[in-house]
Amino acid sequence: MRITTWNVNGLRAALRKGFADIIEQIQPDVLLLQEVRALPEQLPPEWAQPAGWHVHWHPAEKLGYAGTAIWSRRPMEVISTGLDGDDPEGRVVRARVDGVDVVSIYLPSGSSGPERQKHKDAWLVQFAPWAKSLLQSRRQLVLGGDFNIAHTDKDIFYAKANEDQSGFLPHEREWLSGLFDSGWQDFIRQHFGDIQGPYSWWSNRGKARELDRGWRIDYLLGNSHAAKRFRSGDICRAGGLTVSDHAPVTIDIE
Repeated sequence: MRITTWNVNGLRAALRKGFADIIEQIQPDVLLLQEVRALPEQLPPEWAQPAGWHVHWHPAEKLGYAGTAIWSRRPMEVISTGLDGDDPEGRVVRARVDGVDVVSIYLPSGSSGPERQKHKDAWLVQFAPWAKSLLQSRRQLVLGGDFNIAHTDKDIFYAKANEDQSGFLPHEREWLSGLFDSGWQDFIRQHFGDIQGPYSWWSNRGKARELDRGWRIDYLLGNSHAAKRFRSGDICRAGGLTVSDHAPVTIDIE
């Protein structure tokens, strides 16, 4: 099974910029989308229910904001939304495909100011025990999405300069370490090893994209059952250069 996660930075814009070409290139079986920023009825009809896909949309109540979705080539069972059922920003949706539980996750960003950072921190407090509770499952579990946190110096080009910036704050990085310590495994880091990058998001400022000076904030995490069947990972930088400011991140599991 090939699973891809992608923050598309607005699906309507992504469709105009070549979203379909990148998906055709990657050929995922399951596609976890974040920052869809559209209701299905706001999309071109052929994309509200794309041919060959089973789709569940989980939009935010606020129009043009956040939202997640799961697309699957195989029939899927939608299990839940949100952390406790209340998810007005459409940030978490969980489904089961061929016995594998997949979750599309869009954690808040705190970069726009102190109030949004407080909101993000509150989410982190709620998310950690919720994610830990999932590890009790005997099924293969994969969490995919934009976590808005770079974990280590290897996951961000300008580490020192960003130590006081949301997304690389010490307590955020410690929180992510705690998630890994609880049992979740970072498949992309496992695949690429202890190297600089690869990055999954680039600023629009300067020449960050051109010079590949980015952050790795998009993850595919798995429990021990999924880890036994994990085979490979990839980040398609082209998608982050032409379609979104994020690249699609992909893993293959048996």
